[in-house]
Amino acid sequence: MADRNSLIEARLPRGFEDRAPADIAATDRMIATIRQVYERYGFDPMETPFFEYTETLGKFLPDTDRPNAGVFSLQDDDEQWMSLHYDLTAPLARYFAQNYDKLPKPFRSYRAGYVFRNEKPGPGRFRQFMQFDADTVGAAGPEADAEMCMMMADTMDALRLQGKYVVKVNNRKVLDGALEAAGVREDQKLTVLRAIDKLDKFGVEGVQQLLGKGRRDESGDFTKGAELSEHSIAIISSMFEPNIVAVDDAEFKETGDLAGIKIEYGDPHQFRPMFVSLMALGADRINSFVQGRAELEVMRSLFSSAGYGADRIRIDPSVVRGLEYYTGPVFEIELTFPVTNERGEKVVFGSVGGGGRYDGLVSRFRSEPVPATGFSIGVSRLAHALKLTGNLAAEENAGPVVVLVLDRDPAAIADYQKMTSELRQAGIRAEMYLGSSGMNAQMKYADRRNAAAAVIVGSNERAEGKVTIKDLARGAEEAKSIEDRAAYKAAKVGQVVADRNLLVAELSKIPAVARMIQRAGS
Repeated sequence: MADRNSLIEARLPRGFEDRAPADIAATDRMIATIRQVYERYGFDPMETPFFEYTETLGKFLPDTDRPNAGVFSLQDDDEQWMSLHYDLTAPLARYFAQNYDKLPKPFRSYRAGYVFRNEKPGPGRFRQFMQFDADTVGAAGPEADAEMCMMMADTMDALRLQGKYVVKVNNRKVLDGALEAAGVREDQKLTVLRAIDKLDKFGVEGVQQLLGKGRRDESGDFTKGAELSEHSIAIISSMFEPNIVAVDDAEFKETGDLAGIKIEYGDPHQFRPMFVSLMALGADRINSFVQGRAELEVMRSLFSSAGYGADRIRIDPSVVRGLEYYTGPVFEIELTFPVTNERGEKVVFGSVGGGGRYDGLVSRFRSEPVPATGFSIGVSRLAHALKLTGNLAAEENAGPVVVLVLDRDPAAIADYQKMTSELRQAGIRAEMYLGSSGMNAQMKYADRRNAAAAVIVGSNERAEGKVTIKDLARGAEEAKSIEDRAAYKAAKVGQVVADRNLLVAELSKIPAVARMIQRAGS
C-alpha cells in the first residue's frame, strides 16, 4: 500500500467538469434531435481534429488578455506551435481551403465536438465545452444567412421550445456604420463591439465601464476599456439598452430598423437629455450602414415569405457577437422564459447559440474571396435550458442485464459466460458479474448500475434447467407499497422463474430490455 503522505489528491482542474451517464444520455438525445433538423436541411457531418496549427486558428477570441491569446498551446518536436481549437469554425475554414478542389460549392456541413478556451473560469463558464455547428461555405447572398436563422428556429421547435425562444438578427455592417456615426475610431471598434456583447453578462453599468477606462471584476482583475468619450459612451449605451432607447413605434416594431431609433443621451453631469437619430449623426451617408440595412431587409422579406413571424425570428439591433471574424449578418437564439440568477433576480434565460457571416476567414488561406456563414449551439447550456423546461429529463438509460455469479467452479463460470453471450447476441446489453462478492452485494451492484434485470442461477436452478429473472425496476416500484420487510421477501416482487432455454424470451417481456432489442435491430 502506498504511503499516505505520497498519495496524489484526486481533483479536477478549474474550468472543467466530469459527465455522468445520465447527463451523457440526455445530451445524446438532444443532439440526435438537432442532427435530424440539420440533415433535413441537406447538411452532412464532418470532423476535424482537436489540435490545429496555432496560425490556422488566428487571433479572433473575445478575451485577448489571457496567456496564449486565450488558447491552450504546445510546441511540437518540429518547433511548430499547435493549439486546441477554441471553436469549430476556424478548423472548418482550414479544411475547406485544404480540400478546395474536391469539395462541392457551396459546401454544407455540420460538426459536434468539444472546444477549449484558456479563459478565466467562473460559474457556468468552462474551459472545455461542447458546440454543435452548421455552416455553408461558398454562398455569398443573404439568402444563406436567412436559411441559417430558419434552421435555428426549426431546431428550437424540434426541441419543443415553441413560444419560448426568438432568433434575433442584426448586421455587423450596420453596427460598424452606427459606431462610426457615433464617433468611434477604427482602432476602438472591436473593443466596443466586445463590450456591447457583454450586455447580458455585465449590465449597462459594466458595459459603460468597458466603453470607458475599463472594468475591474469581483476578483480584482482589470480589463482595459475602449476609452471612448463620455459623449460616445452615452450614445452607444442608449443605442443598445432597451430600457433607455426611445423607439419610433410604427417603423421599428415592424422592421427592427436601427434608423427608426431615437437615441437619448446628454451631459451626464448636468442631466440634460437630448434626442437625436442615427440619421442626424450621418449614418445614412456611411456605405456599410446602408448596405447592412439592405441585407437585413432582404432577410426580413425571406422570413416573412417562408412563414417565420417576428415571434420566431426578428431584426434586433442589440445583437453583436463577440468574435472578430464576423463581417455581415449576425444572429443569436435567445430563450425568453424567466429564470432566477445567482443574485436572486428574475431574468430571461438568454442566449444558447448564435453565429453569422464570416467572409474573410477562409480567405486567409486562399487568394480569392470565399463567402461563408454558419451558427453554433452551446450544447451544455441548451441542455440545461431543456431540463428547466422539462423537455430533457436527465435519466440514465437502463443499465445492462447483470448475470449474477453464485457458483465459482469452472463449469458454472463457463455457463454464466454462455448466458451472457446469448443475451448480447440477441441485442440485449449484458454483463457477467466479475467481482468476488456474495449475492446481496451483487444485487446492490446491479441496483447501482441501474440494471434492467438480474439473472440468478444457483446450483439448484442449474440442475433443474431453470433461471430466476428479477425485474429490478418493477420490483423497486411495487416495493413502495409493501412496508413489512418479511412480506416483501415473501412476495418475491418482480421475480419470475423460467426455463433456461426461454431466458431471452422471458427477459424481452421487461420494457427496458425490449427497448434494447428494438434499438439493436433498428
